[in-house]
Amino acid sequence: MHRRRFLSFAVLLSFTAALPVSARAAEKPSRVLFVTQSKGFMHGAVRRKDNKLAPSEIAMIQLGQQTGLFEVDCTQDAAADFTRENLQNYDIVAFYTTGDLPIAEEDRDYFFNEWLRQPGHGVLGFHSAADTYHNYEPYWDMIGGTFIGHPWNAGSTNTFTVHEPDNPLVAPFGKEFVIRDEIYMYRHWQPEKVRVLMSLDYSKSPTNSPVNTEHGYHVPLCWIKNYGDGKVYFNNLGHNESTWTNPAFLESITRAVKWIRGDIEVDASPNPEVSAAQEKKARADFEAGDFRKK
Repeated sequence: MHRRRFLSFAVLLSFTAALPVSARAAEKPSRVLFVTQSKGFMHGAVRRKDNKLAPSEIAMIQLGQQTGLFEVDCTQDAAADFTRENLQNYDIVAFYTTGDLPIAEEDRDYFFNEWLRQPGHGVLGFHSAADTYHNYEPYWDMIGGTFIGHPWNAGSTNTFTVHEPDNPLVAPFGKEFVIRDEIYMYRHWQPEKVRVLMSLDYSKSPTNSPVNTEHGYHVPLCWIKNYGDGKVYFNNLGHNESTWTNPAFLESITRAVKWIRGDIEVDASPNPEVSAAQEKKARADFEAGDFRKK
């Protein structure tokens, strides 16, 4: 495990210059276990080079330092570090992973059935956290969806509708948000279990790649849910390394941590009517062909 470490002044500047200044946390910082192991495709944002931490790992460590809200340990060895014993040291688990992680069954059971259901505990899921444990129901039921494709690839500039612009978790994105990043489509999407906060706008996000509509047309981007007394925040963004320096993305993560900690109140009750409206709009845009690159 790579524990929180001192970074050079140059690295500090490059990853915190764009971050909003905030007061130091009054209470003891939360501890985050950031799991970045890949058992499938390895994204550049979690690739360690020259025995140095990956861009997303550096960004999370620096965000915790800058806000004073949390401290981060990063691991690419889930078998060793994602254990019942070690989870006692953490308040939050963050996933940027792929594939079937080598976590012992008894440790997985403890995580889903006990650890995550406790007040003050939560999960942060980034991008390919939804490309993890495709066939393990407790995981995909918790995270909210399973990757089936990315018609909007890493070079695509995409536009997203923010359904609740006043919601603290997505207020940093404004009413509409534009970014270049890779966007997933999902199966196992369960609108009755999540509160969707942001969705792709087909009409403003052109692509020529095939769009798999077998599991629906709606492309959710960010959502939250309660899990027992624990909390889950998922954001599809994070494929591109540049996203990990985006101020709105980082501020959203900061506020998600505050929500998990109980520092701010956010309504996480499911809003399936929003998903239904987005499904209708996305299907109309798809059938009109408005999203296709000319």
